[in-house]
Amino acid sequence: MATHAQTTSDPMVVVRWLDLLVLVLALPVFVVAGFSLTGYATGAGVWLAQRALQVAVQRRAEASSEPRTIVGLTAGSLLLRGWLVALTILLVGLGDNDAGLAAAVLVIVLFTIYFNASLILRAGAPSR
Repeated sequence: MATHAQTTSDPMVVVRWLDLLVLVLALPVFVVAGFSLTGYATGAGVWLAQRALQVAVQRRAEASSEPRTIVGLTAGSLLLRGWLVALTILLVGLGDNDAGLAAAVLVIVLFTIYFNASLILRAGAPSR
């Protein structure tokens, strides 16, 4: 007989949240290497904000049965999150070049990991 933990465990949970794990692991790297902690805080903050927005919109889209709503939410979220990240990094970079560069590099690394993890998760998902 299967227990509740066995039926609800997700073997891909680490892949799904790998970008957030790397975000946590990046802090000691920033400290030891002497990179801008303002850049880390900016990159981490905007990454967490856009990921929270992505999760909320994804849940709302999955709850909808209307294709136009799903596409609208997904596309709108993608554009909004991209602009949020870009403008935040730009504004910080205008005030402090090192912080802007550090934030941009951190976000690029996190996006690369997130994008590849998404491809892995979609490849393993059952087709409809």
